[in-house]
Amino acid sequence: MDKSLIQKYNVPVPRYTSYPPANHFKALSSQEYLDEVRQSNHYSRNNISFYIHVPFCQQLCHYCGCNSVAMASDERVSAYVKALHKEIDLLLPLLDKNRKISQIHYGGGSPTSLPVSVIRELNDHLLQGFDTIEQPEIAIECQPAYLTASDWNELTDAHFTRMSIGVQDFAPDVLKAVNRKPSLIPLEEVFDILSSKGIRVNLDFIYGLPLQTVDSFAQTIERAIRLRPHRLVTFSYAHVPWVNKRQLILEKYGLPKEDDKTAMFQKAKDLLLTAGYQPVGMDHFVLPDDSLYQALKDHQLHRNFQGYCTRAITAQVYAFGVSGISQLDGMYAQNTKNIEEYLQNVNEGILPIVKGYALNKEEQVTRSVIEMLMCNYQIDWNELSQLLNMTISDIKKATAYDEVKMADFARDGLIQMDEQRIVMQPEYAPFVRNVAASLDRLMSNAAPNFSKPI
Repeated sequence: MDKSLIQKYNVPVPRYTSYPPANHFKALSSQEYLDEVRQSNHYSRNNISFYIHVPFCQQLCHYCGCNSVAMASDERVSAYVKALHKEIDLLLPLLDKNRKISQIHYGGGSPTSLPVSVIRELNDHLLQGFDTIEQPEIAIECQPAYLTASDWNELTDAHFTRMSIGVQDFAPDVLKAVNRKPSLIPLEEVFDILSSKGIRVNLDFIYGLPLQTVDSFAQTIERAIRLRPHRLVTFSYAHVPWVNKRQLILEKYGLPKEDDKTAMFQKAKDLLLTAGYQPVGMDHFVLPDDSLYQALKDHQLHRNFQGYCTRAITAQVYAFGVSGISQLDGMYAQNTKNIEEYLQNVNEGILPIVKGYALNKEEQVTRSVIEMLMCNYQIDWNELSQLLNMTISDIKKATAYDEVKMADFARDGLIQMDEQRIVMQPEYAPFVRNVAASLDRLMSNAAPNFSKPI
C-alpha cells in the first residue's frame, strides 16, 4: 500500500460490527425490548441465535477492551449462573417454538472460566425448547491457559461444533507484557483432542502488542499454520485507554510503530496466502473448503456481534448475561454491564436492559448497505434494490452517499465503481471501514473515539 494513502486513511473510524455502532445506543426500557422480541417472531429472517456473556477471567489481560472482571468467589459465580438460567426462562416463552436455533455463542471475559458441566447445562437449557437447523454453529471462546486435557475432552461432549482459542501470540515475552499466560498443555495436543471429535477450530491472534516485531509475529503465524486451524484471525490491537485504563500499562513497554504494525499484518497475510488460506472480511483467514469462503465467493457473507456468518447461520440474536447485546432486525438492546444490577433485576423477574437503539427505516437501509460492503467488499446496487424493494436512487438517498467522496476513493485506488457496483480493491481492504463511514449519516455528529483500521 502507498504510504501516503496509509497516512490519509488510517484514521479513527467505526468497526461496523453493527450499524449503528454501539456508541449511538441510548436509554431503552425492558418493555420496549419485550415488544420487539414478540415482533421478531414474524421477521423474514426467523432463525434464532443465542449469545451468552461470561465476564469472569482468571487473569485480566492488559490489552482487553471487553467487559471482563477478575474471577469471583464460587458463590458469586454460582449466583451469576443461576441468574443466566432465570434470564433464559424470562425470554424463551416469548419465542415461537416453531423457530429453529442456528447459532449459540459464548463470549466474555473467558467463558471457559466456568466449569464445563455448568456450560453444558446452559447449552441443554437453550436447546431443550427448540429444534436446530441441520448444521447449527455452537461455539465458545476458550482461554487455553487454564484448560487441562480432561477439560478439553469434556467440552467436546457439551454440544459444541466450533471452538475459538485465544492464543494472541506464542512469544513468552509478549504474553508476559500483556499479562496473559500461554496454553496449559501444548496446542498440538489440544488439536488432537478436538479433531478426534470433529470440532472445528479457530485460532485468534493480535498484532500491534508491545515487544512484537515483524519477525516475531511471523514466527507466531508460521507455528499457527503448522497446526492447520480451520480459521485463523489476526485482530489489530485497538489502543483505547479511555475505554480500558489497563491499556495504559502497555505504554511503558512501548507500542509498535504504525509502519511496523502494517508490516506485521502484511507479512502474516503473505504467509497465510502461501499456505493456502483465503482472506475473509477484515481479519479472517480460512481454509478453501470453509463455509465462510464459499459465502464470500457467492457475495452472501453476513456478520453479527459474534463475527462473520453464512446466510444459513444468520438469525435474530438474543443475548444473556451482563453487557450482552441482542441484535434484532428493528432494534439493538444491551444488558447492564454491572453484575450487581444484573443479578438484582433478573432475580426480580425483570430483563436487565439499560440501553439500545431502535432503527428507523433509513437506518435499516443503511445497515444493509454497510453490511454488504463490510462483509463482501462490494455494494451491488441491483441486488440491494431487489432485496429492499427500493429503487437504487432511494437507497442512496437513505444513506450519506456522496458521489464526490466516492470519486476520491476511486482516484486513490481504494475502490472501482460504476453504476452497478462499488468494489473494494484487495490491497486496500483494511480501509473498507473508511468507505463504509462515508455512507453513514450518523458520522457527522460522531465523536472520534474509534480505533484505526491498521
